[in-house]
Amino acid sequence: MTRHHATPATPAARTKDTTSACTPLETLHARLSTHLSGPARAWLERALTEAAAHPGTHGPISVWELRLAEAGRRCGDEHVDAARVLILHAARADPAALTRVYRQGTAAERRAVLHALPHLVPGPDALPLIEDALRTNDTRLLAAAVGPYAARHLDPHNWRQAVLKCLFTGVPIDEVADLERRAGADAELARMLGDYAAERTAAGRPVPEDLHRVLALTESAPPAHGSDTPHGKES
Repeated sequence: MTRHHATPATPAARTKDTTSACTPLETLHARLSTHLSGPARAWLERALTEAAAHPGTHGPISVWELRLAEAGRRCGDEHVDAARVLILHAARADPAALTRVYRQGTAAERRAVLHALPHLVPGPDALPLIEDALRTNDTRLLAAAVGPYAARHLDPHNWRQAVLKCLFTGVPIDEVADLERRAGADAELARMLGDYAAERTAAGRPVPEDLHRVLALTESAPPAHGSDTPHGKES
């Protein structure tokens, strides 16, 4: 199957991409059942049935991987991320399978893998995919990378760098999952934000409004609710 890698999106992209990562799978499925056309809905149900019947990896490429590739044409841009997440879940894709899809896929397929991580990988095994996405300048990929999986498992240093990357590339800070808790009382993040603001001011460039929002969060204590995020633990 021929795959074409998409050109990175511009920093002006403002689409919130974390919906498929944050929404329960049952809700995603119900939403697609309501909003897809009849033919698209029938195609998705067949794809999910195939993936559930033949999960994992079979040969050079599995049937559910073919369905991932055609999901955009079948379901349309508005619903393709959710459809791909559901297919990956039905196929019970493990970190090895997710890595293969990510490495071989288009930018859109990579984004779907990132959205699927909190639904499929309970531990930090898929962090290399997050780290790879954070090295790109594709703003939609970056937005997907700073979702719930990164909030749970990314270490403090790399999480802070991810926040700065969002500010630098124009990814809305609202894309960063669990921002309030992870930024709360983070003196090192405050220092990094201050340095970045000073650099931009010295260069005669405006300081992003989102930077001030995050800086204000660093001055407050994190919310008291529990989480498994490695907040406050340097690697």
